Amino acid sequence: MTHPRPHPLTGINRRLGSLAYGGDYNPEQWPPEVWQEDVRLMREAGVNLVTLGVFSWSRIQPRPGTWDWSLTDTVLDLLHEHGIAVDLATPTAAPPPWFTHQHPDARPVTASGTRLAPGSRQVFCPSHPAYAEAADAVVTALATRYAGHPAVVLWHVHNEFGNHNALCYCDTSAAAFRDWLRDRYTCLDALNDAWGTDFWSQRYGDWEEIEPPRETTAFRNPGQELDYHRFSSDALLARHRAEAALLRRLSPGIPLTTNLLGTLEPKVDGYAFAAACDVVSVDHYLPAHDPRGHIDLALNADLARGMAAGRPWLLMEHSTSAVNWQPVNVAKQPGEMHRNSLTHLARGADGILFFQWRQSRAGAEKWHSAMLSHAGTGSRIWREVRALGAGLAALGEVAGTRVEADVALLFDWHTWWALELQARPSSRMRYLDAVRDWYEALWTSGVTCDIVPPGSDLTRYKAVVAPSLYLLSEQDAAHLTRYVHGGGHLAVGCFSGVVDAHDRVHPGGGPGVLREVLGLAVDEYLPLRDGETVRLSDGSAAGLWAERVEPRGCETVLRFAKTAEGGPARGGPAVTRHSHGAGSAWYVATRASAGTLRDLVRGLGGEAGFRPVADVPEGVEAVRRAGDGHSYLFLVNHTDTDVTVPVGGTVIHGCAAGPGAAIPAGGTAVVREEAAPRRS
Repeated sequence: MTHPRPHPLTGINRRLGSLAYGGDYNPEQWPPEVWQEDVRLMREAGVNLVTLGVFSWSRIQPRPGTWDWSLTDTVLDLLHEHGIAVDLATPTAAPPPWFTHQHPDARPVTASGTRLAPGSRQVFCPSHPAYAEAADAVVTALATRYAGHPAVVLWHVHNEFGNHNALCYCDTSAAAFRDWLRDRYTCLDALNDAWGTDFWSQRYGDWEEIEPPRETTAFRNPGQELDYHRFSSDALLARHRAEAALLRRLSPGIPLTTNLLGTLEPKVDGYAFAAACDVVSVDHYLPAHDPRGHIDLALNADLARGMAAGRPWLLMEHSTSAVNWQPVNVAKQPGEMHRNSLTHLARGADGILFFQWRQSRAGAEKWHSAMLSHAGTGSRIWREVRALGAGLAALGEVAGTRVEADVALLFDWHTWWALELQARPSSRMRYLDAVRDWYEALWTSGVTCDIVPPGSDLTRYKAVVAPSLYLLSEQDAAHLTRYVHGGGHLAVGCFSGVVDAHDRVHPGGGPGVLREVLGLAVDEYLPLRDGETVRLSDGSAAGLWAERVEPRGCETVLRFAKTAEGGPARGGPAVTRHSHGAGSAWYVATRASAGTLRDLVRGLGGEAGFRPVADVPEGVEAVRRAGDGHSYLFLVNHTDTDVTVPVGGTVIHGCAAGPGAAIPAGGTAVVREEAAPRRS
């Protein structure tokens, strides 16, 4: 009997003997005598994996053709001697000063024509051949030297692709863009049709006439701009693939990853990068302005699992406390770092890492928290870091289990790019706002969802939520229609189904290619003024947007109020439901309140047959992982009140066993259940 090959991250954890735990290690910032203290304290904290070398290019290649491996050799040996494994990074996210000095034309250019200066990271044009040559050289040298080093268990390609330089508008990028367009469209007639270039006399007669969508006198061509986002993401993906190919050839058998940014950075297609990795890893940092940032954290953890196609993934970076790059960098409260870490673990992570191990004394990130802070081992952070390490070591049995969800939420970077281009009906309609609204309704209802791209296999889901599908192809719309017709249940947010992959409006008016499944037509889109709200028939207030909806088979669930408070669509349908085949499709023609969306989710659950993960008080997060006949219920108490949750199993983390899991305010618990519950 053959057994499926284990996931690479499962293999790494088996080698580590537990869940991966650690963070970025930057020994080049410290004298050698500190390194001995570092490894001793790492062992004390339970660290078993560190990322090494992310920003070390200027150390290992101080001059062109000159290599200095002394620091990396010493530190790799030291870590291995102390039983600490290494995620070894290619240092290509930060070219050294000699590179930008020798190749000033390789620095990125903004849409307004400003060539950016060195002095930071990612100061390079992704399409420049000099950068490609230099990056390939350092990756080749690194992989050749350390392919067989026993400390190296994972290769880390680059760092946060596209975080700062995703969109370069230099002449080199322009030439690369034209090559990309030739491959995509083959002929200029197809391109002119896709971009609608007869508008404003933009029709192209020669490929060389095409430039990037730089700043111009009025609005840029939206089809061109959307394609430039795609080209720019692909240009960075090409660099990822080039480095990955070198690593796989020179260091076979060692898996590779790159740290993706989820919703933190919309400029690259996370699904495409994830598909090119052996292990999906992400960075996540709480939005300090949001007191409910733990919901955003859960969203990003579910998105990471979606990018990993449901398989184990790695939290490559998060913070022990404050970050350094937000307008106000709020410190985490006691216990918050532990809750954040357990939430990622609950939602499918099989390793918890931080940026960074030791807090920097100098540089732009010296006020970014770390596992070992400026205050040293006498600090609260250090005590929590040690406690987390011990807790994760005791939860190793969770590794390899999967999160199961009955609901899918559709998420698409291409829709994000298209919705937020210039000259939309409302610049206040933001993609992430819609996603977060609907996700919060699921979260507060206790419902776990998988986050997947349009076009995914949806057959196993009882319901699908699509917060925003402004851009939707006929093929993906037909896929959703078949899902509903076959017995699925679909809920769609406003201004969806409107344009095709080129940002061309689908014929016949809104909601475009979703008219059949939703059973309605939109006569007119009615964006609201700043601060303007409308009243719905359930008494709730809605904002941002309204639509004049004409039912064509659907039933009206909620209306815009018939009085003046109903706004420009007064008296018309605001929430609809349409029976289609064996299933149903719901539509929300406004930005509904949290309460209205929560009621819709619960109504959808009653119809589709999905339920909350567990019976928990409001503000307590419950997520289940299951596999190999066991299941694990994770409970995270985000409230200021002690709670007791009835459970059927053994509490293995967080509180003493009893008739239930007694979880203190701000606390966590993990329960090994007697048997994996059958999905309803």
